[in-house]
Amino acid sequence: MAYKKVTVTNEGSTGRNEKFCDNSKNKNMTRTEFVKEIKKGNYPDYHVRKINGKDTPVSNPDDSENNNLG
Repeated sequence: MAYKKVTVTNEGSTGRNEKFCDNSKNKNMTRTEFVKEIKKGNYPDYHVRKINGKDTPVSNPDDSENNNLG
């Protein structure tokens, strides 16, 4: 399996990804913290979408599976 820079570590009861881990830094983040980091430009392979009224981190579309959240 390919190395994933960011993985989801917790999903809420609705299936929304709520907690994340930056595996290269061993840094755990909430959804809100990850969104802030993406908006600062610290995670260029990801962007933020508004889903059901909440900012939600998503990986940029490309042919790589290494940056997919999951």
